Amino acid sequence: MRTMWKGSIQFGLVYIPIKLYTATENKDVRLRMLHKDCMSPINYARTCSKCGKAVGNEDIIKGYEYAPDQFVPISEQEMNELQEDVDKHIEIINFVKLSEIDPIYYEKSYFIGPDSGNGLRAFSLLKQAIQDSDRIGIANIIIRSKQHLAAIRSFENGMLLETLYYPDEVRSMNEVPGLGDLSVNNAPKEMDIANQLIDQLTTEFKPDQYKDNYRLKLEKLIEDKVAGMPTERKKGKAPQQNVVDLLSALEASVKGVKQKPRRKTAARSKKTV
Repeated sequence: MRTMWKGSIQFGLVYIPIKLYTATENKDVRLRMLHKDCMSPINYARTCSKCGKAVGNEDIIKGYEYAPDQFVPISEQEMNELQEDVDKHIEIINFVKLSEIDPIYYEKSYFIGPDSGNGLRAFSLLKQAIQDSDRIGIANIIIRSKQHLAAIRSFENGMLLETLYYPDEVRSMNEVPGLGDLSVNNAPKEMDIANQLIDQLTTEFKPDQYKDNYRLKLEKLIEDKVAGMPTERKKGKAPQQNVVDLLSALEASVKGVKQKPRRKTAARSKKTV
């Protein structure tokens, strides 16, 4: 596993040398753009939008468009000087409960590993302390010239760092059109059947049972084409029953779900609005 960041975690006056490793990977099947006539890949050249000339990497700089077609250049040195922390370390600011962070704030996950034998005791101590406290550490980290808010938590036999969106990066739900028209008085019978349907579909979360069916089918299609095998044609789906009444649709959904042994669930509290 390749190291993508190296530094330390600052826990009070203790500095723990660590390395970060990307915890997730994109499994999407990448398709190339080809020239239909000769089946060769299409190349894209970087050209100037004004003079039309091809531009090499040595002639490219960064800039910010502050008005239409008006740019101010920003150099790499200027951006680096804005970083307060020249030493690469993660300072834990405070600790919070995991349940207090809504999942909308999570951005990307990284495994945290020890960097050297000298820091193993401190690494183990912090991992155990976080686990025993049932808390997660909130910290700041700079990755690829960008500052991130991050959550550090115990995970399996190590620790996990998850970058978080800042509050001003999360859009307001009030911007979603149509929410003001939602009914606050749902029919009790419809609610009862909806809750029954949720109970029937409720199970223990087991990640291994979920598969990317489209990717698996695409991979098989590619394998068949490479092997020169004929590809299977998709069979048409049976027409679905058109149920326009909400109550009828809920009742039909409950009947259509395979019956499972009933779980012992806490009694639902009913509230009349």
